[in-house]
Amino acid sequence: MKNRTVIGVICMVLAIAVTFLIAPLVNRLSTDTSEVVRLAEDVKQGVQITADHLEVAKVKTDSVPVGTLNDPKEIIGKYAASQLYAGDYLTASKLTGEANTASDIFASLDGTKVAVSVTIDTFAAGLSGKLENGDIISMIVVNKDTGKATIPAALKYMKVITTTTAGGIDQDSIVKNEDGSYEIPSTVTLLCNSEQAKLLAKYNAETTLTVALVYRGSAENARKFLDAQDKFFADGGMADEDGNDSETGNNPVNGGDDPVQRANDIINGNADYYDVEEAVNGNG
Repeated sequence: MKNRTVIGVICMVLAIAVTFLIAPLVNRLSTDTSEVVRLAEDVKQGVQITADHLEVAKVKTDSVPVGTLNDPKEIIGKYAASQLYAGDYLTASKLTGEANTASDIFASLDGTKVAVSVTIDTFAAGLSGKLENGDIISMIVVNKDTGKATIPAALKYMKVITTTTAGGIDQDSIVKNEDGSYEIPSTVTLLCNSEQAKLLAKYNAETTLTVALVYRGSAENARKFLDAQDKFFADGGMADEDGNDSETGNNPVNGGDDPVQRANDIINGNADYYDVEEAVNGNG
């Protein structure tokens, strides 16, 4: 009898605890929501965000990532830094103040830079179809006779305008098939100066070219790489037939600066960060 009384008291205490403590806590957690601005539809890389792309949704507060932009004024007018999808929360890293579509860059050419396309001979040579508009790349030149691979100092840092399929579809206009596959690009178009353009045309005709990803990220940091390349030419640098720096004779592949290894580390998730200042100063 005594045991049944104790058990009954315990059950009553548990019932009270559930009713007055646990239930209100669960209810509060389930109703703790916030209104957040997010994408209402898919947005391709380089597309300018408008009010029509956005929606306001009520979601659980703890599901909203830190750094999410919730003021439409901070979003509208910016461009998608990469492919974005309906339901995405927007952060500063997903947006850019510069358009990266090929058409926008072509329209901005003023004679100081030119656009040049080179052929991607193999799937691997084009970074397995993973190049994106705005990437900073190095061009690896492989001699067809000797197999020697070099990265000419004059082609160390260049900006990808776009990649294009054999059917003439630019990277930012490619539509995936129902199974998730898509047509692989056969050319890459680069923003470069006239000297780089002549080198690219020569190497494209006489050698095999392979793209190495050096940096993908903010426009500000990408600009530092391009500024470093511009300084190389401003200081009188040029590349000889073997792809060496004509002033120092340095070959980045044979030295400690290996963009291919860095690209693999970034793609495979083995590099948590990229030291831009160190890289552009030649120490990375």
